Amino acid sequence: MSKGLPETRTDAAMSELVPEPRPKPAVPMKPVSINTNLLGYIGIDTIIEQMRKKTMKTGFDFNIMVVGQSGLGKSTLVNTLFKSQVSRKASSWNREEKIPKTVEIKAIGHVIEEGGVKMKLTVIDTPGFGDQINNENCWEPIEKYINEQYEKFLKEEVNIARKKRIPDTRVHCCLYFISPTGHSLRPLDLEFMKHLSKVVNIIPVIAKADTMTLEEKSEFKQRVRKELEVHGIEFYPQKEFDEDLEDKTENDKIRQESMPFAVVGSDKEYQVNGKRVLGRKTPWGIIEVENLHHCEFALLRDFVIRTHLQDLKEVTHNIHYETYRAKRLNDNGGLPPVSVDTEGSHDSNP
Repeated sequence: MSKGLPETRTDAAMSELVPEPRPKPAVPMKPVSINTNLLGYIGIDTIIEQMRKKTMKTGFDFNIMVVGQSGLGKSTLVNTLFKSQVSRKASSWNREEKIPKTVEIKAIGHVIEEGGVKMKLTVIDTPGFGDQINNENCWEPIEKYINEQYEKFLKEEVNIARKKRIPDTRVHCCLYFISPTGHSLRPLDLEFMKHLSKVVNIIPVIAKADTMTLEEKSEFKQRVRKELEVHGIEFYPQKEFDEDLEDKTENDKIRQESMPFAVVGSDKEYQVNGKRVLGRKTPWGIIEVENLHHCEFALLRDFVIRTHLQDLKEVTHNIHYETYRAKRLNDNGGLPPVSVDTEGSHDSNP
């Protein structure tokens, strides 16, 4: 106590009456609204056009991985998504050919241009996944590949003389193909999504949905959602990354109604009511891929490309890559990684 001030209460009593001050959270100042009509036109709205022009010049990267057993139409679906032969039928074999004993990973790059915008698309196929009698830990090569791409990006980022534009090979989206059994998810499906959902954006899709009736499809979708919830498996879009109420409302609808998307893929065209449509021909008619009454392909396409493509890239960079980066730097005592060989594996740290 300072001299001249009488001590009226004990320190203990004072601490009870006066709680310790806590630092207040920083509250951003509200921007002051300026009536531009009074001041005249400034031109800040042209930033959107500037960004559009820059994107058109440089293009952007998008890397999509497809995972699932052979015969589920992975390559066909990706070709249908991007309306071109972007994915070779790498995961189908002739009877004479030997099925790979381990998961192979094949990345095929393309440049797709539409309306003057260039997209550098890479499709990463995983033939051999889930095709063996013993599939124990068969997700490990895929997890290793995903982490290797983070490592490559990190190595470029910490270089003293780093490139103006770092090549982005990180996996932005993983389409996980579920077999249309109508029963429940296999242990392999659950194990894969449990391990990989922490490092990549997983979007579950039910393949070849035309093999199920509408009732079977609806029941299977509900069962899959319930199983994912029971096992604590988060798929994209993850609840904790919703930025505002609008995002939450939109994404809740996707999570509760659309996921997993029940899809049919086809790169063949047929004539239906005088129009050319992508579809599958059956003895009872044409299943139209882009007809929402037939399947949910159009919902998946709009979701991945037309509404959430940028967000998929941002979640990859701000969440999955940042988590990897923080762990690597922490493991290395805050120092950047030593070196990375051409295969992406890192040398031992000092």
